[in-house]
Amino acid sequence: MRKLTAVLSAILLTLAVQAQTDSSATPATQPAAKASEKAAKPKKDWSKVKLANRANDHFMFQVGYDTWSQVPDSIRLTGLGRHLNIYLMMDFPFKVDPRFSVGIGVGIGSSNVFFDKHKVDIAGSSPTLAFRNLADTNHFKKYKLVNVWAEIPVELRFAANPENTNKSWKFALGAKVGTMVNAHTKGKNFQTKSGSAINNYTEKINSRRYFNSLRLAATARISYGPFGLYGAYQINTLIKDNQGPPVHPVSIGLTISGL
Repeated sequence: MRKLTAVLSAILLTLAVQAQTDSSATPATQPAAKASEKAAKPKKDWSKVKLANRANDHFMFQVGYDTWSQVPDSIRLTGLGRHLNIYLMMDFPFKVDPRFSVGIGVGIGSSNVFFDKHKVDIAGSSPTLAFRNLADTNHFKKYKLVNVWAEIPVELRFAANPENTNKSWKFALGAKVGTMVNAHTKGKNFQTKSGSAINNYTEKINSRRYFNSLRLAATARISYGPFGLYGAYQINTLIKDNQGPPVHPVSIGLTISGL
């Protein structure tokens, strides 16, 4: 019995020592094994990605809110300024990494800014553009200034999943340059200073005299699939130097684009 106990004790002691040795060796070898697995995992070769499922919709639509920065206190904007931009875009993926691409296009951009009991005298003869406060006299109930440009937008784009941009996060930084094709004011519903209706006629006046013909704006957008948010800031002033306040149009809104 004593011999059997001694043999069993020796076996248990051997097993315990062996288990302790294995457990002490495991932590030291695990990091090396993980590092080996990471080192062995090949990096994705983006240059071989197939773009057969990439979106073919090259139109980009933008709609949203418009306002001006650096507006003098004497000018009172009101209501919900808005815009609508429509572009036909072409996308050029980088061969070495198609997650990155350059987009370039052509289209039309617009801006509608509303004024509170003002008249913007765009067809005036004075050296500077006059913003007349008509709060104490007859005025239009609704009054806005509209600017329209023919534009060329350019974007540097990144798509997390270039193989299927309809299910991918997308980011873009860019700029757009344009030339003004129309500027007009539009007033509706003429009324007294107290708000009583005089008549319901509409007045529309066209003139680009006081406005810079060139528009240069910085743009940025973030999207998931075809829907996203974007912003734009006009770098140069809307009104010519020394011919009016140095305002800069600002836009934020929704964008729809396959790329």
